[in-house]
Parts: sequence; structure tokens; C-alpha cells
Amino acid sequence: MQEAKDLSSSYIANCVINAFLSFTAIMLNSITIHAIRKTSSLSKPLRTLLLSLAISDLGVGLIVQPLYSACLVMELQQNNENNQTFNATSIAYRITGFVFTFASFFGVMSLSADRFLAIYLHLRYQELVTHKRVIAVVISTWVLSAIISSMFDYWNLGETTFQVIMGVVSTACIITTTFFNFKIYVAIRRHAHQIQALQVHQVAQDGEMVNVRRLKKSAFTAVYVYLVFLFCYMPQVCWRIADGSPESDTIPNTDAGLYFLTLVCLNSSLNPLIYCWKMREIRHKIINIFRNVFSCYN
Repeated sequence: MQEAKDLSSSYIANCVINAFLSFTAIMLNSITIHAIRKTSSLSKPLRTLLLSLAISDLGVGLIVQPLYSACLVMELQQNNENNQTFNATSIAYRITGFVFTFASFFGVMSLSADRFLAIYLHLRYQELVTHKRVIAVVISTWVLSAIISSMFDYWNLGETTFQVIMGVVSTACIITTTFFNFKIYVAIRRHAHQIQALQVHQVAQDGEMVNVRRLKKSAFTAVYVYLVFLFCYMPQVCWRIADGSPESDTIPNTDAGLYFLTLVCLNSSLNPLIYCWKMREIRHKIINIFRNVFSCYN
């Protein structure tokens, strides 16, 4: 009885936390999407990738977190009359949760890959990484996310097969993204020495220094997005492995599982803060948005 009471307290706490995080995710990502769209100084491929990641974060706050909170409320009620409603809500939560989770996985990986190519291809980057190709990649990742997410409920795959697929895809994304970010870090260190060398010829090399610094900032943004992503997602991944909890379980059955799942949702509210912190162009657009809003009220 005490354990059930403690778990009920965790349900209530996570409902409150997710209600707040849902609001922040919706507001911050809505503003960020508008700012990214208006930031013409960003390259079109980078802008497209940031928009895709921001849309997946917006989807978490707009759809996934309200469905998660609804499932928690129904679990608290423990009303048999709500079984059919709970099943429908849990399926919707599970599918949309996996869609936006994998969209975030692929989005972070694509952003890291883009910054990796921008650093290592130099002048060939614009030739090989075109806007149309990036759009094709983004659409493909969303379609793949939807396919993977519907496997358990609509493809009648067994639990073991579903867990293997989820594990393989997640592990491949994490390893690939880690590789890209390690290479980005090494390149940033090398470019830091290049900037010091260019300062000797600052008058003749002002344009090149600006390009190197801008590329460095966007690369750092990708690295920070990746690190925050790991911070928010890895506890949930490690908990599922250690606990042996099935991937298809809608609501975790322990306090730790509930809070780790909420930590995953927190990631959607943190990414806009990273863009605002590390990318001056987006920060200035967001500041202008708030200035315009306040000027309208005044």
C-alpha cells in the first residue's frame, strides 16, 4: 500500500512538471521556429535542419506531453470504465512519442553530420550539401521515424523483435552522432589555432576570420545540442536496459522510470535555449520579436 501511495505521488508530481514543460516547450519552440525562419544569414541547409529539430521539440510539447499527462491521470483514477479510453490514449502517446523521439534522434544526428561536413568539406560543402538534398534527408528521417514507431501496434511485431529494432536504431544513431561530434571538437580545436595565426594578418584576412568564427559557433551549437540530448535521453535508455522494461510499456512502473521519462521531455525545452545562447543571429531575432510584442502593448 505504501509503494502504491509513493507511486501515486510520483504520478502527481510528473503531471505537474510535464504541464509546465509542455507550456515552455510550446512557447520557446514556437518563437524559435519563427526566429529561424526569419534568420536569412543562416545557410538554407542549416536552417532546414534546425527547423526540423525545433518542430520535433514543438510536437513533444504540443502532443506527447499532454498525452503522457492524460495517461498518468487515468492511472491515478484506476477506473475500469476508462479502460478503452486509456488504451486509445496510451497507443496515441506511444506512437507519437516514438515518432518525435526518433525524429529528434535523427535530427541531432543530421545536424551534427551537417556541421561535420561544413568543417571538413570547406568550399565543396555548398556544392555537395544542397538545400534540396537536405530537404530530402529531413523528409526521409520523418518517414522512417513514423515507420519505426508504428511497428509494434500496427505491424504485429513481437516484443523482442521490436526491442531489438529500437535498440539497433538507437545505438547506431548515438554512435554515429558521437563520431561526428568528436570530429567536430577536434576540428574546432584546430580552427582555434588557425584563428590565432590569422590574427597576425588581420587586416588582409578579416573575411576569412569571420567565416571561421561563424562556422565555429554553429559547430559548437551542434555539440551542445548533442551533449544535452545525451544528458536527457541516456538515463531513460540505461534504466530500460537495467530494469528490463519493455519498450512498448506506456507508463513506467517505478519512480525512477517516471522521472527519467520526464527528463526526456525536458530536452524539448532546452534546445531553444541552446540556439539562443550559442547562435547570435537567432538570439537577435528572438530579442526583436519580444521588442515588437512589447511595443504593441505599449
